[in-house]
Amino acid sequence: MTVSWWIWAVLMVAVAAMLAVDLFLHRDNHVIGFREAAIWSGVWIAAGLLFGVVLWAWQGGDVAGAYYAGYLIEKALSIDNVFVFALIFGYFAVPAAFQHKVLFWGVIGALLFRLVFIFAGAELLETFFWTAYLFGAFLIYTGHKMAFRHDEQTPPDRNPVVRLFRKVIPTDPAYHGDKFFTRIKGERVATLLFVVLITVEATDLIFAVDSVAAILAITTSTFIVWTANAFAILGLRSLYFCLAGLLRRFVHLHYGLAVLLAFAGVKLILSETPVGKLPIPVTLGVVVVTIAVSIVWSLRTTRDTTAAPGGPAATSSTPPPHR
Repeated sequence: MTVSWWIWAVLMVAVAAMLAVDLFLHRDNHVIGFREAAIWSGVWIAAGLLFGVVLWAWQGGDVAGAYYAGYLIEKALSIDNVFVFALIFGYFAVPAAFQHKVLFWGVIGALLFRLVFIFAGAELLETFFWTAYLFGAFLIYTGHKMAFRHDEQTPPDRNPVVRLFRKVIPTDPAYHGDKFFTRIKGERVATLLFVVLITVEATDLIFAVDSVAAILAITTSTFIVWTANAFAILGLRSLYFCLAGLLRRFVHLHYGLAVLLAFAGVKLILSETPVGKLPIPVTLGVVVVTIAVSIVWSLRTTRDTTAAPGGPAATSSTPPPHR
């Protein structure tokens, strides 16, 4: 699928405009409630689904199907992202009013990371056929790790990127409002809020590798992979505030995500064998059924558990911040 440069430009402007609107509406750093988050989640999901309809009318059902499959995979993986972000915010005791700002800039970083990975990954797959086996094996391994080692968590302050940052950049282990940097005794230092942002970005860097590789297993069209990632990620902030209080009910979701990653790995490997690429309807069907089964299974297992949609405050059971 060849896309003109001006279409890319229009897409980038549209994404920037949506981010600008979101930033403007939350410039006062207010605490986002469940109702507001649910409304905005609906807006972002509607935008993502509508873009698929545009693709269907423009490029046909196969292209739209590839987009929807990639979008659903990224959206499902976003729920796992939300769980990790909740742990990070709880660990560092981030005030609820500042969490949106961290996620906003975290989303911008995520979009940039994915743009680089998408073009690099697509070029590798197009140039060296054997990279499909490497990416496929990586996805299968990641799926196995997610299924059987999901409960292993690395304390955020032990993240190598965060540890390196604290060694290189002077940091004050306290919050100074919503500032990422401040001055103490005339010296410009990073605040704890910026350390949280670095932690989120470092974590998302790992997620970006998984999600981009999974969607590249469906299509190597950089436009489709980028738009599927972009529209799914744009709703990540609202999704966090919707689901942060309900995450304990998705107890089996990681099994579904593990199946999707492993399926994407097998699909990528098969694409370089006589079997060839699996039909898009088959891929889309596997994605939808896997996500639906894992969510229904989780909700049935935890239906007797009381879980109120209280948002970020529900993460208070996480360890206290390390100072």
